[in-house]
Amino acid sequence: MVPGITNPEPEGGAPDGPVATQLRKGVLEYCVLALLRDGPRYGVELLQELGRHPMLATSQGTIYPLLSRLRRAGLADTFLRDSASGPSRRYYTLTDAGRGALAEFTALWPAFRETVDHVLAPGDHP
Repeated sequence: MVPGITNPEPEGGAPDGPVATQLRKGVLEYCVLALLRDGPRYGVELLQELGRHPMLATSQGTIYPLLSRLRRAGLADTFLRDSASGPSRRYYTLTDAGRGALAEFTALWPAFRETVDHVLAPGDHP
């Protein structure tokens, strides 16, 4: 058993517990921005796409407040589109500010990941 991971291998294959939750919280916003970069999406679409990657799988109770925060921060915008299978759907799009935030994250991520990998590796750390 790994400290902080209550169930190391749930059915979806991703770790579950406070450490995994914190890691997911730290990157989920930018992963959503990256998905919006590819075109407008509605909430359920985002949930489905994130669910294809067990480490990023989340719930409606997480994604909709996150989308609201992105909208309030000016990183995403919304519009309504008619749906053939029910009421209109709210679609989310990436704004120019959202593209800038995603570009900044994308530029910083490799060095951040490399630094964490270095610190986590056993041995001396000068």
